[in-house]
Amino acid sequence: MTEPDQDFQTYMWVVAHPDDAEFSSAGTIHKLASEGKDVIIIQVTSGDRGASDDSLPPETVGATREAEEQEAARRLGAKHVEFLREGDGHVFPTVELREKIIRMIRMFRPDVIVTHDPFRPYALHPDHRAVGITTHDSVYPLARDPLYFPEHRAQGLEPHKTAEIWYFGPETPDIVVDITDHFDAKVNALLAHKSQVGSGENLAERMRERHEDVAKDHPFELGEAFKTVAMRR
Repeated sequence: MTEPDQDFQTYMWVVAHPDDAEFSSAGTIHKLASEGKDVIIIQVTSGDRGASDDSLPPETVGATREAEEQEAARRLGAKHVEFLREGDGHVFPTVELREKIIRMIRMFRPDVIVTHDPFRPYALHPDHRAVGITTHDSVYPLARDPLYFPEHRAQGLEPHKTAEIWYFGPETPDIVVDITDHFDAKVNALLAHKSQVGSGENLAERMRERHEDVAKDHPFELGEAFKTVAMRR
């Protein structure tokens, strides 16, 4: 499969750190947004420890990276960014985090949720694994069924049934999205993350090489890959 279902309108990325959505799938985000789809980005952490300069306090790093993420999302045409502000490097698959993600699902009511693949062998970053598995566990049946976190209804948030979940960075993808016409937008979004990519020297070349490899068996030049799972009705 190379194209998302056109009946889907709202896509929600749930990612661990600012720049995770952009490095993994900014081309897909820009493609969807340019087609009039609603894209929501849920940032579980603010990346507040993601700096090589140890003179900067985490609060400063987090504020900088949140501003960079807002700018990157604006460049891609994402509709909204929500920050959950869990501690960078301190994310665990807890019931408390599950509740926060279910709240986001019920608030934004996505047709498709996109997140880290927690099942990829030897995935190194613990935050990535924790966000991926907590999101996976939140979608079905918890966000769908009313007896889970019933207090949400008192806040006007109804249960929601998501159609699909997509995992980026998978070992065995089953959808490759053509981002050839959206590659420049991806690089432009990544350049908004100045604290992470600096001047972006050789960034475009590295990204192009990666996405050419993803698309090598497809009839287009550049691609981003996902593993998709349809939710039970």
